[in-house]
Amino acid sequence: MESISNPIPSISILIVEDDDLTREILAAMLGERLPEVPLYMAVNGRTGLELFKTHTPNIVITDINMPEMGGFQLAVNIRSIKPDTKLIVLTGCTGKAAMKDAVAKDFKFDHFIAKPVGFQEFFAVIEQCVAEIAQKQL
Repeated sequence: MESISNPIPSISILIVEDDDLTREILAAMLGERLPEVPLYMAVNGRTGLELFKTHTPNIVITDINMPEMGGFQLAVNIRSIKPDTKLIVLTGCTGKAAMKDAVAKDFKFDHFIAKPVGFQEFFAVIEQCVAEIAQKQL
């Protein structure tokens, strides 16, 4: 897999996922595609929030249902700290169900990706987030 050819803005990514295999696969794929981008990983929202406070990454990829702190609570905390963070949700729910839950909680994520993760869609979303971050950094 080749890396993204456009210049990468100064970014970092946090992956918050309680499933070890999913987290490791996402990290490996991102590391191969974006080798110069720092990656941080957490097994739940509480650890993810601590890593976020320490590193303030531009992009957070999170599961919704996790022990200790779920993705919605994590996202609310992140938005209160750094509102322009790109939030990508990975969910085992259908896209419509996840969107309905997000609307019911009156919260907006930047992107929803259904599990199992399709890597073409996943990297299209990452590239869109990187482009939007680059545009703001100009």
